[in-house]
Amino acid sequence: MKPNLTIMKAKIIPIITLLSFFSLFFYSCEDATYKEYKGYAPVYLSYKDLRTGIAGEQNVDLKNPGKIYFKDNYIFIVEELKGIHVFDNTNPSSPVKKVFVKLPGVVDISISGYIMYADSYVDLVVLDVENIDNIHEVGRITDILPYTVPPAGTDFPMGNVDQEKGVVIDWELRTIKEKINYNPNPYPYPIYWRSSLSYMDKVNSSGASSGVSGSGVGIGGSMARFGIKEKVLYVVDQNTLKIFDITNKTTPLRINDIYPGWNVETMFLTENEMFLGTTTGMIIFDISNPTSPVLKAFFNHARSCDPVIVDDTLAYITLRTGTNCGGNLNCLDVVNIKNIALPTTVMSYPMTNPHGLGKDGDLLFICDGSAGLKVYDASDPKQITLHLIYTYPNIKAYDVIPIGDVLVLIGDDGLYQYNYSNVQNISLMSSILVVKN
Repeated sequence: MKPNLTIMKAKIIPIITLLSFFSLFFYSCEDATYKEYKGYAPVYLSYKDLRTGIAGEQNVDLKNPGKIYFKDNYIFIVEELKGIHVFDNTNPSSPVKKVFVKLPGVVDISISGYIMYADSYVDLVVLDVENIDNIHEVGRITDILPYTVPPAGTDFPMGNVDQEKGVVIDWELRTIKEKINYNPNPYPYPIYWRSSLSYMDKVNSSGASSGVSGSGVGIGGSMARFGIKEKVLYVVDQNTLKIFDITNKTTPLRINDIYPGWNVETMFLTENEMFLGTTTGMIIFDISNPTSPVLKAFFNHARSCDPVIVDDTLAYITLRTGTNCGGNLNCLDVVNIKNIALPTTVMSYPMTNPHGLGKDGDLLFICDGSAGLKVYDASDPKQITLHLIYTYPNIKAYDVIPIGDVLVLIGDDGLYQYNYSNVQNISLMSSILVVKN
């Protein structure tokens, strides 16, 4: 019996029509879950490339200077998120460019002996710097640091970030098509900015220009986020203090996390205390047992970014505006910490836009942003601004390290070194200037 084609067509046509309807319906629903707009799309570096990206390069110009570090007559300048410039500073009047270590995502470094610890986006990297001409990776802890993204422009929205694709190294302005994100917090990732932790210790004087010695630790500026005490490495992010045992220096062992509070920016270590600067105050820990910090006190101040340094019974804190930290104060606070459990304000001084700072004896060095470097006689903490010794207003100063009679300063325009052996005649010794495209 032959099939009735008319009946079959009558059945097939409605089915095809129905299928077409559902196809259009689902297509419309799917299409409705997407949006298209002009914005900053993330540019990714794969995790594989991130972890094979370390290399030594020659003749690389300084373009975007960040943190500075000093050890054994070598100056290390971080090129933000790109790598580390190394200079032989045996003669501060004529530093010699040695090498640029390409290290994606680096912001902070610290050195114990000849082992350097550095961040590389989400990883903690261990480098052997004994031979400056052959700096190389000797260890790495992956996915130990917060996933962070570099800043984008503010005139267009930022596209969604897919952490599976790698780390974000840049943003590209283009038309973006993406699924609608109903996440009430569309930007859940911390954004890099030049905030800090500071670590300062007595400079090791045994180094020579032939290489980095195997003993002692280096000196960081007041804007670092890494610190070392004995066989312990401290790393801080916005709300976590990570503690590593570095008895085996090439294999850091994560032994503890402490959550001191939100928006932690800076760290300063003394023999028995740790001072953490946050956007709302200074937190003090007892670190006489380095692996087990004990909370001692919290000193409140107005909301602001605040690197801190300590000299004997006084802490010096700079507060500034114009940052992600909020606030509307630009000042220097001097705090009495003789009773470590009960810090009290000695005096507060107005400033222009202070950043990093350093102290050597009675000399206080303040990087006052666009107002430049200021040098004060701080022998009387209640009259500091009445005793301005020297000022360099033409430098947008960021951070300093006083070393003996030499002040190492990093600013937007590059690195400067000053001889302050005669405080009445502070003189520029050398500079390493930024090369602008």
